[in-house]
Amino acid sequence: MKSDMKLRTTTPASAFKTLKRVGVTMIAALLVVASVPAITSQFASADEFDEKIAQLRNDMDRYQAEADKLNNQAASLQNALAQLANEKAALQAQINLNQTQYDQLVIEINDTEEKIKENQDVLGTTLANLYIDSQTSPIELIASSDNIGEFIDKQEYRNSVRNQLSTTIATVKELKSELTVKKTDVEKVLNQQKTARANLVSKEQQQASLLNQTKNDEALYQQLIADSADEIAEAKATQAALRARINNSGGYTLVDAGSLSDYPWNSSNCAMWGYLSTGGADGNGGDGQGYGCRQCASYVAWRIAKETGIYYSWGNAKDFTQNAINNGYVKGAPSVGSIAVMDPAKAGQGFGHVAWVEGVSGNMITVSQYNYDYGQGYGLYSLMTLSADAFDHFVKIK
Repeated sequence: MKSDMKLRTTTPASAFKTLKRVGVTMIAALLVVASVPAITSQFASADEFDEKIAQLRNDMDRYQAEADKLNNQAASLQNALAQLANEKAALQAQINLNQTQYDQLVIEINDTEEKIKENQDVLGTTLANLYIDSQTSPIELIASSDNIGEFIDKQEYRNSVRNQLSTTIATVKELKSELTVKKTDVEKVLNQQKTARANLVSKEQQQASLLNQTKNDEALYQQLIADSADEIAEAKATQAALRARINNSGGYTLVDAGSLSDYPWNSSNCAMWGYLSTGGADGNGGDGQGYGCRQCASYVAWRIAKETGIYYSWGNAKDFTQNAINNGYVKGAPSVGSIAVMDPAKAGQGFGHVAWVEGVSGNMITVSQYNYDYGQGYGLYSLMTLSADAFDHFVKIK
């Protein structure tokens, strides 16, 4: 994706002045939409949760397909508003999905805590029985037994108690470990919910701003985007190529999405207007390092700086490979701590795309990235697992 400002590394500053002049910087702080549900613990059967989650994931796929269709349409006010409506619907579906996952986790946590309590009660009883039994020596057991068979039975009982003790301790440990994971998952869902709500508010702001600036007039909209038409077209070409490459290599599994708390740019300080970054460090879409905030190149340059202590200015995503080689880094197989680079579909068309490799398993990789539109709009973070074949090459950084 575009490396610098906005899509903005090679983009002249004049391309952003029109957007700034007409007030593209978003209106501050809308109230959270009333339809957004608060996190609550609603109890239902596990099967019902599974069905809800499956349906909501189907909804997300549908919004992704709609995003693909809209992305291929010509730039118009009607299309821009339709894109915002689709992104808002996708975010609401994500909020509903988070709610359902939260509700399911609350029940699972309650069940796990109950199982721990039950096993701890059994453990207490077992320990008491073992203590009493341990006071009796084998000689005393023989003396108190009517025959050798009874003695063997008592010995087997003692061994059974010890085995039960070991099993119960192992079960409690396993349940406590499971409980820790579930509580971590709850925190993750709550953070995703917060991010999804913030992004929904941002989309509402974008819609209000767009309507305010254009007064629902197509001519005003075309005037608004005139200076950025080339950048928008290039960004659309990049997204279309990226989506095609990912789909043709087997698609992806979304692990996490929304925004990343460590990365300094988000919907409040770098509002995305369509495909373009606004606000930022200079008020004009820049992240202060020569990239467009909330763009893929900005994120990966930040991630490289986090790992190496060096903030490189490597241009657009398509320029990262050669610039990395120029700085002594080496191309190779995908590995944790490498960058994954996708070149433009055609020379001179599109900015390319770059992501950070978080994990490798065979030919499948897990990458973190910004500004791949997974149905909820541009400028968002995503962690996804996909085929290494979706990218052209990898460069080892860490």
